[in-house]
Amino acid sequence: MRIPAHPEGRFLGFVQVKVASRVYSLPVEALPLASEGASVRAAGFFSEGTDKFGILVDSNASDGEQRETIQRASAEAAQHIARKLLN
Repeated sequence: MRIPAHPEGRFLGFVQVKVASRVYSLPVEALPLASEGASVRAAGFFSEGTDKFGILVDSNASDGEQRETIQRASAEAAQHIARKLLN
C-alpha cells in the first residue's frame, strides 16, 4: 500500500512470503505512525480488499524494532493467506 498523501512515507522494499506453492510479494512502507491530527495506524501486516497485502512499520522506530515488526507481520501474512486459501 502506498500512501501518496503522506509526505513522510518511505517505501522500504518487498518481503516475499511463501504459502504452499505460491510466493506473495508484500510491499513494506515506513511511516510515522503516531502523528498529530491523524488517525493512529498500527504497525504490522494489513490487507485491503481480497488481494492487496502489505506491511507498515514505524519510521520513528529503531532498525531492530522495524526488523521485528517485519518478521512478525510476515508470519501474520502467511497465516492470513493460508486461511484464505483453505476456505
